[in-house]
Amino acid sequence: MATSDKALGGLMLLVAAFVFVYYTTWAILLPFFDTSNPIHGYFPAREWAVRLPAFILVIGLSCIGFFVGSTIVKENRKKAQKAKLRAA
Repeated sequence: MATSDKALGGLMLLVAAFVFVYYTTWAILLPFFDTSNPIHGYFPAREWAVRLPAFILVIGLSCIGFFVGSTIVKENRKKAQKAKLRAA
């Protein structure tokens, strides 16, 4: 079990490092290259360097808000049910 956890952690670290290097090259270094340079063929349009993280942020915050809201509703239902049982 520990070996598979280490392998999974290592794989996740490699993926995170690749994404970091790719995004940094795309968003920060690419404007310094001439547009005729073939490196531009490896990256989407620059406008997506802003749109994609913004979209991921909105989706992530929405999921967190949904989780917190549903947890609050469930806890309130449990409290109401306990109060109803005490009153009965």
